[in-house]
Amino acid sequence: MVKAGFAQAVRYNDTVDFILQDFRPEDFEVLWRIDQKCFARGIAYSRRELAAYVRRRGSFTVVAKRVFPDGMPAELSQPESDDFAGILGFIVAEAGRRGVGHIISIDVLPESRRLGIGSSLLSTAEERLQIALCHTVILETAVDNASALAFYKRHHYSVVKIVPRYYSNGVHAFLMDKSLLPAESARRQL
Repeated sequence: MVKAGFAQAVRYNDTVDFILQDFRPEDFEVLWRIDQKCFARGIAYSRRELAAYVRRRGSFTVVAKRVFPDGMPAELSQPESDDFAGILGFIVAEAGRRGVGHIISIDVLPESRRLGIGSSLLSTAEERLQIALCHTVILETAVDNASALAFYKRHHYSVVKIVPRYYSNGVHAFLMDKSLLPAESARRQL
């Protein structure tokens, strides 16, 4: 189970400061709107689907929230100027049975990409999955999402197979995985 009250300050470069924190119920509507902005119809989740994944047993949601130079979270510093309450992105993951974790969704606003936010969210989720004794993590991404595929490959994910018509709009998905075992343990299992 995820420790309540998690927050981690991150400084990737001089462009943006952000914190990673546990999901708060009052953030849900913003997360859903971000998901709608990040994914096409038929791939983006409905409110009901996203809510179910966030509440699912064994799941956790980590939110990346902008922090302004005064050190205040965005929702306290400039609420009227930010449609997304300072939230830059989020990740939903779950620790499954048999030691296999699952990245359900990772969403970063288009204008906030390439700043290390997605990488920070992904590495935080992988660390939590390891703590939950997951040895492998899986995810799905649309076969026509070249930027996501490149992102996951940079983070050492491999394509396992194609899942036909995975998304409700008929688009196929790549099923990808990554070992979470330390390199020495992985070599011993070969």
